[in-house]
Amino acid sequence: MPENELANSQTLAEAEPTAPVPVVQVGTQPEGERRRLARTQAFALAILATGAVLTLMYVARPVLIVVACATLLAFVLAPIVSILERIHIPKSLGAFVAVILMLAALYSVFMVTYTQVNDFLNELPRYSGEIRSELMHFRRSAEKLRKTTEGVLPSTPEDRKTVVVRQSDDWADTLTRNAFSLTETLALASFVPFLAYFMLSWQDHVRTATVMLFKIENRNTAYVTLGLISAMVRSFIVGNLIIGIFLSIASMIVFASLEVPYFYVLGFISGFVSLIPYLGVVLAFIPPVVAGLGHIHGQQFVIIILAMLGLHLFALNVLYPALIGRRMQLNPLVVTLSLLMWGWLWGAMGLILAVPITAALKIVLDHVEPLRNYGAWLGENVNNE
Repeated sequence: MPENELANSQTLAEAEPTAPVPVVQVGTQPEGERRRLARTQAFALAILATGAVLTLMYVARPVLIVVACATLLAFVLAPIVSILERIHIPKSLGAFVAVILMLAALYSVFMVTYTQVNDFLNELPRYSGEIRSELMHFRRSAEKLRKTTEGVLPSTPEDRKTVVVRQSDDWADTLTRNAFSLTETLALASFVPFLAYFMLSWQDHVRTATVMLFKIENRNTAYVTLGLISAMVRSFIVGNLIIGIFLSIASMIVFASLEVPYFYVLGFISGFVSLIPYLGVVLAFIPPVVAGLGHIHGQQFVIIILAMLGLHLFALNVLYPALIGRRMQLNPLVVTLSLLMWGWLWGAMGLILAVPITAALKIVLDHVEPLRNYGAWLGENVNNE
């Protein structure tokens, strides 16, 4: 009997119709929705990558600044190594000679500047009385303005009885912090000549190895891009050197005609300080004005300011476009934004390195097909194709 019931139940089960199993289809989102989601993910990844890169550049700025300075120095010394290589001097020995010549030149400039500054400080007491009288004049004017302000602003007895206590910093802690910072800076700067030497002696290997990192179909583009960046950096350095020499000579002539003491040293400093974008025109006034206290007066100060402003504008609008502008191809808005960003990241060195770094970035963007529109945004001309 149980066997018959089991057989009947199996027969009924086979006879009953089977309910259809629902099929779940994967990937049935509309095409537009998928594209929108992919764009959102790509944008989010780009934001995260940009934030990570900026954080790395800020945290590792001492090391990156040293590497950037060594790279610029290697570009400056590369022609010397090439000349020595033509007369059958090995590249390693030529790089060593170039670095030694650079260090000797820097040492000579430092010694000449140090001697002139020392002489200036030794002669300072001879006209310190005139400088003191000029400073007293400004102090009396400031004191008069302060008294006038006190007469205008109301004061209460409670305000007059208020005692403000300011805690002075411990001079030992301040001195220790400054000494540590100076030691750290000198230690990092000592790596620059070594890095420049290895970059010069191994430049062919580094360039070939860098190109080999890319796929075969992209190696020619990478090789061309590296060549354009090298030409841009070399043009930037040589152009700035020529402009700095011109501004230095012109400044020396102006300072000598006004009988500014140590006009040759001050002209050299003002000429090359003027190369700093935007801030250079302001910083160029400081050396002649400070050194001229007690020697020059009202009208001569105005002549110095007008001369520095005129030289800076001439260099910016005539010399810079002719010698450097065709290699940079950056619009003024991008230059200003790059100075702001790199100055925030790396301080004073960021202002000096902002333009070549941004120009190198533009060259890379111009040679990457999906990023060419961004390179066009950085540039001066837009091709409507």
